[in-house]
Order: sequence, then structure tokens, then C-alpha cells
Amino acid sequence: MPDSNIPENANEHCPGPESQGAGKADGCAGCPNQEICASQAQGPDPDLPIVTERLSKVRHKLLVLSGKGGVGKSTFTAQLAFALASDESCDVGVVDIDICGPSIPKIMGCEREQIHQSSNGWSPVYVQDNLAVMSIGFMLPDEDSAVIWRGPKKNGMIKQFLKDVDWSSAGKLDYLLFDTPPGTSDEHLSVVQLLKASGITGAVILTTPQEVALQDVRKEIDFCRKANVPILGLVENMAAFVCPSCHGSSLIFYPTTGGADALCRELDIPLLGSIPLDPSIGRACDFGSSFVDTCPESPAAKAFVQVIDRIKQIVDQ
Repeated sequence: MPDSNIPENANEHCPGPESQGAGKADGCAGCPNQEICASQAQGPDPDLPIVTERLSKVRHKLLVLSGKGGVGKSTFTAQLAFALASDESCDVGVVDIDICGPSIPKIMGCEREQIHQSSNGWSPVYVQDNLAVMSIGFMLPDEDSAVIWRGPKKNGMIKQFLKDVDWSSAGKLDYLLFDTPPGTSDEHLSVVQLLKASGITGAVILTTPQEVALQDVRKEIDFCRKANVPILGLVENMAAFVCPSCHGSSLIFYPTTGGADALCRELDIPLLGSIPLDPSIGRACDFGSSFVDTCPESPAAKAFVQVIDRIKQIVDQ
């Protein structure tokens, strides 16, 4: 019987991504998924059923990705979480899998909190009644401590975030957001593999307008397609600078090749929206507050709302 997990673009004689010969068998030569299969552990992971059970009550699991660092991915994840949780009937969780650069606790105003153990596992930190956060930042002795780990240890921590955290303490979870590090490395492979059985709703990919960022985004898009992660769309962040006084805008990162709009048309990906650069966004992150709530009249806040509404519309279809 053929392996139901074999990607559609796999070679005809694919042994299956969970077989001992995955990525190494003769039939793997020239396959676009060869590198992904060869880099992951072969054989079924005995913890996968536990992870799947833990996440069985999560309606939507969203990955926030970027090919390049510094494009505002963590900021966007936090603001998306705040905006979704503004609906009191909606329960939201955020997993910070940027193990070596955990910025979510600071951006969400909970950096001094600690994780507690309960009979059901780890309890995440609650920013508000319907918004929970899990990050290695809560486990460090101080905020300046570096996490100097190799891949296997980082992957083990990500598995614990999914296997040992009681995300369903409220009975359900409407959204679980994953803030990822830049690139396409260990953390990305781990979270995709761990979520495979329970399903990934999709990925939101962030970029800035200049070509040097778009080059890395193309690689992120290629990763999603090879790993069978649905792409909800692309968000162009820092599209222009908005003056806080006159609300006039000027380009900071010039889109020499047409920016995100041209890339989306080229690769047939939805453009979820463009968010201008506003100094108030950085201020909101420093104080761990919701930018949309504190500056609702800002052009950037209105752009955020439009992007978030578009994401909700897509996932609820």
C-alpha cells in the first residue's frame, strides 16, 4: 500500500518519508524532497500520538515564517495574537520556537513570568484570560542569558512545548500561532513533522519590499511547498515609513523588483496586505501592549486589521 504521507511531487519510487531509506534510497535521487527526508529521524516518532492528542482541540495552527531575520515576524505574531484575542470568545495560544532568540515574552509583556507545573503538564503563561504564551524565555535565569544549543536539544524543547503543555485548559483553543526563527532549519523541520498528524492550517510569510529580503522569501516558499505546508499568503511589512505627525509616507526599503506584490503574482500566492513602518509599533513592543488597541487611528494599525481580517477569512472558509 502506498504511503499516504508521500508528497505529490515525490519521485515514482519514493520509499516514504518515514522509512529507513528516506532520502538515501536509489529512488530518492533527484527528488526535490530528498534533503528534507534525509535530515529527519527515520521511523515513526513514538511521541507523535501524544502531540496529536494534545492538539486535538486546537482549531487552527498557523506558522509565521520569514526567510530573513529582522522583517518583523515576532512583532507580527504578537500583534496577530492580541488582535485575535480581542474577541473574548476566541482562545489563542502563542508558541515561541525561536529557541535561541526568544523575543515573544518581551513583546507580549510577560517576560518576568514563570512556567508552572500542573497535573496535566506545563501551564503556559497567560497574558490575559484567553491568550496564553509558551517560550524558553520563561526558563532562563535572566533575560541576558544565551541559549547555546545544537539542533537535537532545540528540537527536543519544541517537542516538549507541544507534548507537555496543557494548551486545552480552557477546553479548546481557536488559534495556536508559532513564531519561528528565520530560514528553513531544524526548528522548521521539527514543528512541521510534529504537527503533521494533527494538521497545519497554513503559513503566513513575512517580507520587506527590497529584493535582498525577497530572495530569502522565495526559499521559504520553496520549503513550504516541499514540506506540504499550505501558504495562506504573504505580508509585506515596513512597506513605507509613516510620519506620526502628518501621516505622510516615504519609502525606506525601495522595491527594486516590484516588492511583495510582484512576487505574489509571479508565484501565484495571495498578498494579504502591506503594513507601513510606524515608530509606535516599536514602542508597543517595548511595553508589551497591543499596537492596534493603543494606536487605532494609525495607518499601520488599520493595515494590521485588514491583514488579520483577511487571515481569519481564509482560515474560516
